[in-house]
Amino acid sequence: MSASVSLLIPVPTRQGGRFPAMATSTSTGLLSALGAVSDPRKTRGVRHRFVSVLAVGICAVLAGAKSFAAIADWAHDLPPGVRASLGIGRVPPSESTIRRMLQQVDPDHLDQVISGWLLAQHPAPTAAIPTARVPVRVPARKVFAVDGKSARGSRCGQGRAVHLFAALDQHTGTVLGQVAVDAKTNEINAFGPLLDRIDITGAVITADALHTQRGHVDYLTGRGAHYILVAKANQPTLYDQLRSIPWKDIPAADTTTGKGHGRRESRTVKLTEVRAGIDFPGARLAIQVIRTRNRPGQVRATKETVYAITSLSHDDATATQLADAIRGHWSIEVLHWIRDVTFAEDLSQIRTGAGPQVMAGLRNLAVSLHRLAGQTNIAAACRRVNRYPERVLSLIG
Repeated sequence: MSASVSLLIPVPTRQGGRFPAMATSTSTGLLSALGAVSDPRKTRGVRHRFVSVLAVGICAVLAGAKSFAAIADWAHDLPPGVRASLGIGRVPPSESTIRRMLQQVDPDHLDQVISGWLLAQHPAPTAAIPTARVPVRVPARKVFAVDGKSARGSRCGQGRAVHLFAALDQHTGTVLGQVAVDAKTNEINAFGPLLDRIDITGAVITADALHTQRGHVDYLTGRGAHYILVAKANQPTLYDQLRSIPWKDIPAADTTTGKGHGRRESRTVKLTEVRAGIDFPGARLAIQVIRTRNRPGQVRATKETVYAITSLSHDDATATQLADAIRGHWSIEVLHWIRDVTFAEDLSQIRTGAGPQVMAGLRNLAVSLHRLAGQTNIAAACRRVNRYPERVLSLIG
């Protein structure tokens, strides 16, 4: 091993001379942050640094690994320089070691550490001032989407699939946090605990109809955040009130058209100030979105009308910004699609313990890091890292 190799992981003091000497790093990269994650093992018999095993798991998933065995295989094939930089000795951790450690680690603590580090990497969103003669960009409002997904192959104590609830930054496409939903309840009760981990002051939270709840609005108001919530049949009174607005008399505020997934789609957004007949806390604007989709060879276009409510006013956001936020909510569905298709999450044989939540968190992190690096095709980005393992060192800082 070359003595000139730059090591990313500081020496863990609690295990003294147990490991070969390593240079202390002053890096503020992800691996330095992971030093705060509690090691669930007993000191006796420890052969591998806990941070090194976490590093192997993270980097292998960045290369597309879908299982504990794939992580171990990736670590075994690493070039000596990359292996040394991750704090791995000549003999990498085995599949059983990786499996035990990733199933025993506290998934919430790990997620908080990862999310905190990711938040520090975020470029601040900006927006152009449309009335300025010279283009000027000012700080824009952050928009966070929240939604849940079940890891279908996993099983929790009650025999149900583990359901995970996550928040995503629409501007960067990165995951800000994730919590497991108790099997005895649903996402509604996970809304506050998830957002408690994130600074949402001044941000806009977008969510589907399940979260159009008065309690959620009270929570967001207390945290200084805004909301854009979809109204459907689960809130029948609000839904009927929004439908009864004379939308035909209201001009379109924003219209967009585009092509994708083999279809042509147009979206028309209408806005109106909330009137006395609409009873929902903090509501300032009512929104109607008409989506028209047309596939090649399709005789008739399909049309869908969606209603939403927001605490933002005309002074807080333009029609285009509101339309972008509503459309941008689907970015979290894209995340779920990537986890299923690129990482085969629903086919995963990792079923028990903290394993399903930890692996889902590592997949979220992999997607986030690739996106922060400017990648749009996550599958291709994983293949590139698999071909050139040294790429992980720049991705994790």
